[in-house]
Amino acid sequence: MKTIYLHNKEIIESFLRRDIYLHLYSLGDLDDFYWQYTQWFALSENEIILSLVLLYTGLEMPTLLALDSSDNIENLRRLFNSIVHLLPGKFHLHISPGLTDTLSEEYILKPRGEHYKMALKNPQAINKIDTSRVDKLGIDERNNLLKLYKMSYPGHWFDPRMLETGQYYGIRESCELVSVAGIHVFSPEYRVAALGNITTRPDYRGKGYGKAVTAKLCESLLQSVSYIGLNVKSDNMPAIKCYKDLGFEIISSFEEYIVKKIRI
Repeated sequence: MKTIYLHNKEIIESFLRRDIYLHLYSLGDLDDFYWQYTQWFALSENEIILSLVLLYTGLEMPTLLALDSSDNIENLRRLFNSIVHLLPGKFHLHISPGLTDTLSEEYILKPRGEHYKMALKNPQAINKIDTSRVDKLGIDERNNLLKLYKMSYPGHWFDPRMLETGQYYGIRESCELVSVAGIHVFSPEYRVAALGNITTRPDYRGKGYGKAVTAKLCESLLQSVSYIGLNVKSDNMPAIKCYKDLGFEIISSFEEYIVKKIRI
């Protein structure tokens, strides 16, 4: 076995499609819109890829995706052990359960909780939702979105560049944006999308706005993708119920951390 640095999209895609919803974000990052911000590490044996890790550098803080199925976790552990010395000084980490001991001696880990990966398995459910008040948001909405996120979603992952995809939808009250749903990843080429930055202003929650904007977004995405998923904290029961009502199902879990190297 050896650790290699991968550049070949076809080889990467072939591995990721073994478990599409687990690797939905990584699949989307193969798109040219994101590709320049990706670094791919793989565990290889006889030219066969056994495990794969992605470092995404397109955000203010890099994000490492180290995810695999439970029956392949030891290969992921071997790969993760072999690249620890190559990791940045600070990064977000999405990792399969039980692997963080590798970092314990060199890094400080700040837990951000268990998260579920959910997949849209019953898209017919979104047809029952009234989306008549939902508007499509353009690139000129950047400041309005930042204002809303500051108020209702201070820990957001919003990258204004994502507005260029045309996949952000919102609801207004008295000309103020009060609810929004958007994407983290969108790739018609690879037929995948990952929802994100979904929030409703606290004083307008309980009105079904979050469900409406998410339904409208999914309607739009399904015109050009086949697989839609999202990440949600496992203790966010209102959000999980909302997504289940829209036809999403929980398919796996992972742990999220902010990781910072110990300076000596």
